[in-house]
Amino acid sequence: MAALLDVSSLTIGFGDAAAVVEDVSFRVEKGRTLALVGESGSGKTLTCRSILRILPKAAQLRGGSIRWTPGTDGAALDLLTLPERRMRDLRGSQISMIFQEPMRSLSPLHRLGDQVSEVLHLHQSISRAEAKRQVLAQFDRVGFADPERAWRSYPFEMSGGMRQRAMIAMAMVGRPELLIADEPTTALDVTTQAQVLGLIKELQAEIGMAVILVTHDLGVVANMADEVVVMNRGRVMESGRASDILGAPAHAYTAKLFAAAPMIPATPSPARAMPHDDLILDIRNVSKSFTMRAGGWRGPVAVTACRDVNLSLQRGKTLAVVGESGSGKTTCAQVALGAVQPDPGGEVLFRPVPGAEPINVHNMTETQRRSFQRQAQMVFQDPFSSLSPRMRIQQALTEPLEIHGIGNRAERREKAAQTLQLVGLSPDMLGRYPHAFSGGQRQRLSIARALTLDPKLLVCDEPTSALDVSVQDQILTLLEDIRDQAGLSYLFISHDLAVVARIADEVAVMRAGVIVEQAPPGTLFHDPRHPYTRALIAAQPEPDLSRPIDLDLVAQGAGEPSGWPEMFRFEGTEAPVLRELSPGHMVRCHV
Repeated sequence: MAALLDVSSLTIGFGDAAAVVEDVSFRVEKGRTLALVGESGSGKTLTCRSILRILPKAAQLRGGSIRWTPGTDGAALDLLTLPERRMRDLRGSQISMIFQEPMRSLSPLHRLGDQVSEVLHLHQSISRAEAKRQVLAQFDRVGFADPERAWRSYPFEMSGGMRQRAMIAMAMVGRPELLIADEPTTALDVTTQAQVLGLIKELQAEIGMAVILVTHDLGVVANMADEVVVMNRGRVMESGRASDILGAPAHAYTAKLFAAAPMIPATPSPARAMPHDDLILDIRNVSKSFTMRAGGWRGPVAVTACRDVNLSLQRGKTLAVVGESGSGKTTCAQVALGAVQPDPGGEVLFRPVPGAEPINVHNMTETQRRSFQRQAQMVFQDPFSSLSPRMRIQQALTEPLEIHGIGNRAERREKAAQTLQLVGLSPDMLGRYPHAFSGGQRQRLSIARALTLDPKLLVCDEPTSALDVSVQDQILTLLEDIRDQAGLSYLFISHDLAVVARIADEVAVMRAGVIVEQAPPGTLFHDPRHPYTRALIAAQPEPDLSRPIDLDLVAQGAGEPSGWPEMFRFEGTEAPVLRELSPGHMVRCHV
């Protein structure tokens, strides 16, 4: 049987340097899924972009062939020599690609609905009304709660996860024969990820679509792949059937990837012994509503981001807040740092040292605010956006010291060099710009910038969501070491339960702005009570072929509260209260 796509001895380089992709070969058959696995810089994305001939201008195709045998006439085409006009006909209709960075791939000047429907107008003779109907149906399938609102929204009005859903809808609305998915679920919540993976499988069964899945998540590979190609530094390290590679990896590099993959432990981890009742941060009865424009003739719409949130962070511990995009996690973090004012009745108390009088974060004097800003810092989700591309690393790290009037020029540079060493980077890198670093290195720089003021509290907003498993493991180890050495306290925002199971001392699960369950990780992950918590755990992909994602359990917990078991069921916004079912285990349920 002829392969739908046959890549043979592909070699790509830049300038006079050695090849960055060398002698890469693989085949993709109709209806099958091939996973390209490897760390950042291994050549996965360049290999996939060469299929669509959308490589950077400086890239050189030094050898090899890419043969495409579509199902229409069975005649093989060499994609590397095909005229550009024919390639334009293929892109989006027969071969589609989901890109990893949706904000860079979507136009900020056009609404999402117009951008996604453009695929249909380019390749089909279709009316505007029919295109809108198909796009809205696709928006619904990829998990938009309000497809009509998504249709009329601009990319900058959506969260990262929502923009990624729009990119997935754009790639799949044309029902292609081959879908190239470059880290398609990296920015998605685990429940949405499970549903999107299920959707891709549905389309495969429905139209016989083939998939090339670029990922560093071995759990996703176990749930999706038929064949696996493991790449490192532009070369194929290992390839074969998924069952063989996942069951018994033969190459040392593949084994290293498996060892670094975070997993929810099979048995509860012992809790770290820490003093009790020494709160550094106390969030009390915090609610936050925003007024948004609805567009058209309708008036402003009130949106409640979080409601009646109570969280207490013990000094030296890690409190993780888990939930999907739009659950209110980041809003709570912004309120905790004083960046967003809570609704009347809520307050945030901060104790800089044990036994000190608490400071109301939203009612501080100018002197107290400057002191608080030194002691509470944030590590952002996207380090590339949070680091100025025009500032060298030395300037980025010394700027906070200058703002707070700490040290002279030489002392600030020395402090920057020490902080770089603390996060595992060389002081020789101080003269570089952010674009000269990999994603993992930029995340380390973001952590270093937050640490230059020697804070007592770090708010980490999805600090490992876009990192390879090995880099993620390094960042988590770094955060754990710094916490233990400096006595730092972390408010850790994440949607990755395996990461949370490793680093957290307490876990609060949020959904639609309210906390639905809270407990230590040993209790939460091994005795979950709330259907939404169970859905999050069930949706967590594991690198084990014998433990596939239970989509039915995910769908029930991630669905409407009216469909939950009676103990947890409610209508509208009248959720039951948070009750303590056992010592330290809080669940939102009826008596």
